Formats: sequence, structure tokens, C-alpha cells
Amino acid sequence: MSMADPVASELIVREVDDAVAAERLFRRRFGDAPPSFPHHVVTFHVTPAMGEAALCYIHFTAMDGLMLGGGAVVDNRAMRRLDPVLREEIRRQGGLYRLTLAWAVRHFAPSHDAIFGYCGDALAERIDLDVGFVRTAHPHLLVYWARELDAARRSELVARAHAVGPF
Repeated sequence: MSMADPVASELIVREVDDAVAAERLFRRRFGDAPPSFPHHVVTFHVTPAMGEAALCYIHFTAMDGLMLGGGAVVDNRAMRRLDPVLREEIRRQGGLYRLTLAWAVRHFAPSHDAIFGYCGDALAERIDLDVGFVRTAHPHLLVYWARELDAARRSELVARAHAVGPF
């Protein structure tokens, strides 16, 4: 994103210590509080007048060499209130979920062998695949291979992620 890009100047994606900033958004989507344990990735809309407002949230759980990503939610109500130029640029770049997920993959991949997603939504799955995830033999379980691994290690990681169940 260039400096003239409204997405680069008004949106910030970062890992935060807790999900307080995205709690309202998460509760509205899932009817419960967000997880209280790491890792929380949030995309914020930042303006001088309003400060930071959470627009997208994804939770990740670390498990010895892998990450499990789930609990993703986008605030579509807030999206409708954004400046039309910013909103169109976000859409052009693939949407808030894609921007947030791509950032998270870049952020977590250097320290993990694989990042897994559990996805039952066709649109989210399309975005996951676009970011670089691939399907596994298990329905809804997707994986982003962060590094070259032999077949035995890949099978082990897929089995471990699958054993967790929906996440």
C-alpha cells in the first residue's frame, strides 16, 4: 500500500494484548466474549477525530509449531459508515477480512510451521485460499504452510489441528 493509499493512511492492523477493542463486535457476531488468551489481531480504522475503532478481528491460538485461526468477524455496519473512497479501496484490495488475514499470516508465519483455519463459510474460504491456504483432507480444515516440511511433519500437524475440532 502506498502512502497515498487511503487504506494505508486510515487502517492499522496489529496484534493486541487482549480483545477488549473488538469485544462488542465479537459478542454481536458470536453471542459470547472473545477468547481471553492470545493471540488477537485487529484491524482499526484510525481518524484524528474518532481515534481507533475496531473493524475486523481474528483470534489465533498457538500450539507448538502451529497456529489455529478462528473467530473472525468484520463490522459490516462500521464499513457502511466509512468514507466511500476508503470503502471502495478496501473492497478493491479484497476486503477487511482479507487484509487482516494476510497481515496475520505475514506476522505469524516466520515463527510457525503452519497456520490452520477452520472455515464453514464459502466466502471466507475463498479469501483464505486467495491468501495462500490450501484444503486438507478434512472438511472445513485449511492450512497455510509457512515453510517447506516433509510429508510426515505435514501429516502430524494436520492431525493435531483436526483433533482440536472446530476452532
